Amino acid sequence: MAEEKQSLGCCDTPYKTTCGGQALIEGIMMQGPEKRAIVVRKPDGELDITLHENAGRPAFWKTPFFRGIYTFVMSLYNGMKALMYSAEVSGMEEEEGYEPGRIEKWLSEHVSSEKLMTIMLTFSVLMGVGMALVLFIFLPSFIVGIVNRFMPGGISLWTMGILEGVLKAMIFLAYMYLCSRTKEMRRVFQYHGAEHKTIFCYENGLELTVENVRKQPRHHPRCGTSFLFVVIIISIILSVAIFTPLEISNVWLRMVLHLLLLPLIMGITYEFNRYVGAHEDLVSRVLRAPGLWMQNFTTFEPDDSMIEVGIAALKQVLPDKKGSDRW
Repeated sequence: MAEEKQSLGCCDTPYKTTCGGQALIEGIMMQGPEKRAIVVRKPDGELDITLHENAGRPAFWKTPFFRGIYTFVMSLYNGMKALMYSAEVSGMEEEEGYEPGRIEKWLSEHVSSEKLMTIMLTFSVLMGVGMALVLFIFLPSFIVGIVNRFMPGGISLWTMGILEGVLKAMIFLAYMYLCSRTKEMRRVFQYHGAEHKTIFCYENGLELTVENVRKQPRHHPRCGTSFLFVVIIISIILSVAIFTPLEISNVWLRMVLHLLLLPLIMGITYEFNRYVGAHEDLVSRVLRAPGLWMQNFTTFEPDDSMIEVGIAALKQVLPDKKGSDRW
């Protein structure tokens, strides 16, 4: 009976799972303890399912703090790769009448498809990271530097740290809001909601059916959106705690140090999210509340076809040994 339940994708009793995913273009990537699945709805309505075995990681990258850095980097890489794949499989380029430019045509004629995908993926990752650095690190520090320069007597160091953090939060909120207003991103965020609902259904010990998944909430406490929001909060705390006693007011030096602090921030944020995601006490609920609120911008109610994609993706990555995905 237990084996039958496992094959149906449900558990005997509610518990928190380490399985999680990412919304794609007309699809979902789901990550389990042993496998990673990419499920995309093709233009003809059929599901394209791709399954990958997870590569093992050295013991060093499994230790607290360092595992957060590793997880973030690999999530970024695998996420961008899956996003590009979903754009191709879903027929997005054909639907929009996509015409490759001269450089892309030249590359396609002189470079193998595998190498071309690697080049495009590397370029996309670098562009994405670069834009994030400009928006959330360099721009806030630059603006604060201008304010400090033109304010009579300047502003205090702790005020600079707080102001930088406020600007980061405002830019992040504005970016999320604007993304949620576009038609294309709204569909992606609907798939995000389908991913959350499917995970909730599995964690609650229910059979993975469209009806059961539809009833679940779309806000999940262990979401990547919450992770990003906590990153901003922790960056504020660290910048004030480090820059103020060291009396670091130079704008360019602050930018460089913000960049160098990123691995530390990622590691701390990961451990923070693991803790609050695993506990249901009052303190944990209060600490994760801002991240849950942020999901109002990044998740929307999915339709049944999107839920089907979420179910298909999760079933692909459920571990063979029942309970080995316990959080």
